[in-house]
Amino acid sequence: MKIKNTIFIKDWLVLKPYEKQTETDNYYLKICNKVKNQITQYSELFEEFDLPDGINHLSCFLTSYFEDIISESNIWNSFVKIHKRMYGKQLPFYDVSEYFEEEINIQDVTFLIWYFFNTIQQERFVSPYNPVFFDMAFNIMDVFDDEYEFAPENKHLQSFYTINKNETDFYIARALIDNILFNSYLFYFDTFKELMLEEADIIEEANEEYLISILQENHNNLLLSLHTRLLAFKGQDWAAEIVGKNHPLHNDYLNISKRIVGYFFYKGQDDENIFLEHIASGKKFNLTKKSFDHSDSLKEIDSFIYMGIVLWQNEWWFSGVFFTTEFNADIVLDEKNSVEHRRMVSFLDDKSKIYESLEDEYKAFKEFSGGSQIVFLKVDKIDNYIRNYIEYFNKSLKLSEKAKAKAIKRIKKEGLLDIDTNNTSYLTDLEDAESGLVFFNPKSGIEIAVDINSAFPSPENPFYNEQENEEAILKLFMNESYSTELVKYNIDNFKNEIPFFKKPEGQFFLENADFLLRFFKRGYYHTEPQITLI
Repeated sequence: MKIKNTIFIKDWLVLKPYEKQTETDNYYLKICNKVKNQITQYSELFEEFDLPDGINHLSCFLTSYFEDIISESNIWNSFVKIHKRMYGKQLPFYDVSEYFEEEINIQDVTFLIWYFFNTIQQERFVSPYNPVFFDMAFNIMDVFDDEYEFAPENKHLQSFYTINKNETDFYIARALIDNILFNSYLFYFDTFKELMLEEADIIEEANEEYLISILQENHNNLLLSLHTRLLAFKGQDWAAEIVGKNHPLHNDYLNISKRIVGYFFYKGQDDENIFLEHIASGKKFNLTKKSFDHSDSLKEIDSFIYMGIVLWQNEWWFSGVFFTTEFNADIVLDEKNSVEHRRMVSFLDDKSKIYESLEDEYKAFKEFSGGSQIVFLKVDKIDNYIRNYIEYFNKSLKLSEKAKAKAIKRIKKEGLLDIDTNNTSYLTDLEDAESGLVFFNPKSGIEIAVDINSAFPSPENPFYNEQENEEAILKLFMNESYSTELVKYNIDNFKNEIPFFKKPEGQFFLENADFLLRFFKRGYYHTEPQITLI
């Protein structure tokens, strides 16, 4: 593998939230090249993972950590604080009996090397106990120790991760999240890489006329929805931690709502707000004019507006693209029939009714399955099993004909004119599998999983194959398709019978299960109900 001799300033600035170099960048660039000299001796590791620019990337990444500590930009220290709060120790995996908070540590460098190799590629899981990681970290720490007393603070860098205590503008507050997710070294190979991959797809497929709008919409969406591999946090969670609990905006960041995107009826305006009605759900919203410059263009009541909105400091702010169109009955019908679009606002509903419904379904499922939360079946039997369960559950409600008629009338009044209770779209995921399982997740409802039956050494599982156990367990942990609750069910019920968990590698997965599940599943770690209230 050909290695570039020197890292230049343009390479260094890629991991920075600014484009023009500051007075301290040349200093850190020299350190970065010293770090590279240490890493280069491990070039075979980068060849193994086919990372031709990996040495430069890792050198800039680790030196940025050093700069972060010196400059007190509070990115790395925020991760350490959260991890300690969640798990009782500053870092996963390693012995931290000798660890100095808010200073440089060899454990930090070792962990960051592990994080780098498991984020820049997802084809293979690399153990945090790889001996090369320890050797590399030891040599890099020699460079950092020599420079620690003399390294200057980068005040300019620090300014990108702070915000005025009296700030009320959502867009300025949002810029901090943007800098964290898409302009910080810690998430460069994680969320920023995700953004770049999606933008590349958009550029390849989108109509050039609408390209800029689509890119902006995608950026705004990912800004408030992406979860990092570290701790499965969203950008707003990191922002709250970085500014600190004593900052007046700490809770405001935590309370930023999910983004609602879709069609609204325009219902009028006053001096402060524009009045909107979400077509799919019928929910009413007041959009603050502080966030919207096009209020003069809104004239006709019940005309259509397509836009995104976000709740910030108890006000709804415009976020994303915006366009208007005349009333269209077909759009109204499509919106009201869209469960997906109704679900977009379901976070505003009272969750207690949803969880009551899930409890009833869970009880019925266990009755139907003979007392089990999980059932193992041939793939061609899954559809029929779920249909029969739904029929059993509906009968368990013991609704009178009058109550059924009333429910149907209410549903039609809400606009859901075509209710398909026999939706089998999930079957497209099962075509290539022989066996699968049906699992009732108390947090979301019925789940279907295939190709992992050998992870469950249950007497009721005729498809279990001990030779395939390790592969199935790793797939269960690392694949985003399988829920956190299914993994925990597996551990809680079968960990003593699972061969993989008796090996050192398996014990590692058990000891660090929650951290690893957050790392592998990211946005899917937090399971949400699949029920939409009507």
